[in-house]
Amino acid sequence: MPFAYYNRLTRHQQRVYRQSDGITTIAVPQVTDLRPLVAAVQETLAAEDRIKVQAAADRLLAEIAARMRVPPLHTQVLVVRPSRHWGELHGLYNGAYAGRAARVSVWMRTSQRRQVVKFRTFLRTLLHELCHHLDYEMLGLADSFHTDGFYKRESSLLRQLLPPAPEGEASADG
Repeated sequence: MPFAYYNRLTRHQQRVYRQSDGITTIAVPQVTDLRPLVAAVQETLAAEDRIKVQAAADRLLAEIAARMRVPPLHTQVLVVRPSRHWGELHGLYNGAYAGRAARVSVWMRTSQRRQVVKFRTFLRTLLHELCHHLDYEMLGLADSFHTDGFYKRESSLLRQLLPPAPEGEASADG
């Protein structure tokens, strides 16, 4: 069932929306080889070192992009999430333009308490923005809508990159 904004889209946009909604997984080749890069993101985030978090996140996304055979993108890790009346901004995707590579921006601290975000939340946000890039560059979609399929693709990437939780341990994203 489409999200509420679907009815406000043009017919062309609705077609793209339905196409996106029908794609629920993205398979990353030799994904287990990427787990050390994921661990580096986790370790640098725990150390609260923005520069090292950015470098680790950039390496991870660059490697995924290479494996998916899409143009590279840059990662920008910023400090405190912007906040407005609508809530906090977690991440932002800017597509390639005028010879500049696409860029993913993510924030590593919450707006209110200025606490470092939890690792799974940070990684999910990073992958969410990567999914926008893959929508355009790999799937060839004319737009990158937040569809049920989009969120399923994001979750499929997360499940592939994180080792299974130990028996009895919760796997919540918090």
